[in-house]
Amino acid sequence: MKSSYTYRSVLRAAAALLLFIDMPVLAQEDTLKLSLDETIRLAKSQSADAAVAVNRLKTAYWEHRTHKADQLPEISFNGTLPAYSNRYSLYRQSDGTYTYAHENRLGLSGRMSVEQNIALTGGKITLASSLDFTRQLGIGSRNEYMSIPLSLTLVQPVFGTNHQKWKRRIEPLKYREAQSTFAENMEEVALAALSLFFNLLQSRENLDIALLNSDNANRLHYIAAEKRRLGYISESELMQLELNALQARGTVTEAQSTLNAARFRLGSFLGIADSITIEPLAPAAVPSLRIDYRDVLDKAVSNNSFSKNILRRQIEADYSVAAAKGEQRSVDLYASVGYTGKDPLPSAAYNRLSGNQIVEIGLSIPILDWGKRKGKVRVAESNREALIAQARQEQMTFDASIFLLVENFNNQAAQLDIAMQADRIASRRYAASIETFMTGNINVLDLNDARRSKDEAKIKLIAEMHKYWTYYFNIRSVALYDYAAQTFLTGN
Repeated sequence: MKSSYTYRSVLRAAAALLLFIDMPVLAQEDTLKLSLDETIRLAKSQSADAAVAVNRLKTAYWEHRTHKADQLPEISFNGTLPAYSNRYSLYRQSDGTYTYAHENRLGLSGRMSVEQNIALTGGKITLASSLDFTRQLGIGSRNEYMSIPLSLTLVQPVFGTNHQKWKRRIEPLKYREAQSTFAENMEEVALAALSLFFNLLQSRENLDIALLNSDNANRLHYIAAEKRRLGYISESELMQLELNALQARGTVTEAQSTLNAARFRLGSFLGIADSITIEPLAPAAVPSLRIDYRDVLDKAVSNNSFSKNILRRQIEADYSVAAAKGEQRSVDLYASVGYTGKDPLPSAAYNRLSGNQIVEIGLSIPILDWGKRKGKVRVAESNREALIAQARQEQMTFDASIFLLVENFNNQAAQLDIAMQADRIASRRYAASIETFMTGNINVLDLNDARRSKDEAKIKLIAEMHKYWTYYFNIRSVALYDYAAQTFLTGN
């Protein structure tokens, strides 16, 4: 009796050694411990995906700056310094006959101009001043200056498309769309980092589970051998526990390899050196949030690039229709007024000035084009109608996706809470199963089932936590709003 009591006391003590969950973490100089927030911050600041998003925004910014510069006066200088010509050229004489005349001259020219696009009418106005110099070389050489101190030129399409007006509507919208797209791209970077972070966290947890199970399997096999020697269990049960120990060792090797691969992928994404070991820190808690679908939809309509993209495409379709209609007939007005003078002396070329006016009206009206221009208008109108129908369908899909996303997020909090409770219960059950096995009141199959339930509950907990944060960051990406911090997102 005393021997049996002592044996059971030893088994209970051995069981107590088995009841540990967290493996010790050794401090290393080259170890970097990262929380989820720190991982996302690093991803947004130094990942290659973030750099691509920044460069796309820079491209959109300079395109917008170019458009704004088109609305401002442009000052330019054109000059020929010098132009030398020594050749024979065909020359028409006063009697109508042609001959070849020798040309030997040196010329210089300069023109300063200020051009301004007229957004209201789509025309262009130019204010210019120029001076030309010609020196006849050879026998009878002489100088000649011609000046245009001031000229004002207007080029105006009368019935054509006002491209400047349409660009003033489209270009600012394109830039606002690019800004929203940048913020969304940065949230996509956060989602990618989140996925890699939880993959590493899951891999680390799998290794911890594998190490714990391997250690427990070795201890249980040792105790089972003693129980078999005393006749408490069968040879088959002993061999099953030995097989469990061998399988547990193989699982440890596989889990270690998976963990190394997950560390490498996250480190590469974050731009962290391979020599640094990343240790993920599991989120301690999740924010207690209940998000309203209508609120997310309203913020998405205001902030997301989707609505801006739909509006821009509709305006561009209207622009295509207007441009096609403008090509049906074309009337352009060209008018230039100013003064000009010429003299062998440069100063005198500015004294005796005479008027210099040009007015031209050009017409381009098709008489017979076999319906080509009309067909272009019909094509543009059909494309616009197709775009409107497609946009309506896209809007419905977009709204439905937001509804499902919000519903999944609101339900995920309950799923996460259930997973936490299941993890605690499965851990306690496994601990109780080990102790019961020591007393001989449970078989190996039930013990293995308790171990599998514990492992599955732990893995399920991390998976549910991963889903929760994935849903949350997807909502952030759609609404461009952080509901936990109650701030709008700009991509920082």
